[in-house]
Amino acid sequence: MTDTLKQYWTLRLSEVKNVLQENNFETWLADSKEEASRIVMEEIIPSLKPKTISWGGSVTFTDSGLYDQLKNSSQFEIIDTYEKDLPNDKKIERRRQALLTDLFFTGTNAVTDTGKLINLDMIGNRVAALTFGPKNVVVLVGRNKMVSEVDDALLRIKNFAAPANVVRLGKKNPCLKSGYCEECQSKDRICNIWTIHEKSFPKGRIKVILINEDLGL
Repeated sequence: MTDTLKQYWTLRLSEVKNVLQENNFETWLADSKEEASRIVMEEIIPSLKPKTISWGGSVTFTDSGLYDQLKNSSQFEIIDTYEKDLPNDKKIERRRQALLTDLFFTGTNAVTDTGKLINLDMIGNRVAALTFGPKNVVVLVGRNKMVSEVDDALLRIKNFAAPANVVRLGKKNPCLKSGYCEECQSKDRICNIWTIHEKSFPKGRIKVILINEDLGL
């Protein structure tokens, strides 16, 4: 069964790769998170030669091992937005600085079969980086993020990704108990800013690695 699913996803991801490339996203297909990490370290970074690197919140990014590989690197100036012991104002300042880096890493909440990236953010730093700021952005995407259309992406995010992230982040929003979005008015609401990327502009600025594994939320 494992081989059957792998073959199925290889076919589907290959089709989505082609559509993403038509939409001006530079795109790779990786069989595993380890291969995705290799693509970044051996292909993308050497070709871009970034001086500054940062990242937005992404379980896929950390699960790939790239965070651990990059955070203590002496090759680049690293703006680590994950450092937990910083006071809140310094965390926000780092997120602002991250928007001016040469290379930014993140995930995405969903990718459609028509090659669109759909995201919902709490603070906005992650989607802001996708939209404008960093010279290049690498988006790491597990196969579980694939959906057919935009409406399917919205449902996936509201009724799975967002409640699951509330659990992960320890928020006290109503979806923590119900498991689905209740359009809450909580001060800790994480569903604040939608973005839909139909194309990458300029061409190739956003680089997508489709990974043939279930990763992230």
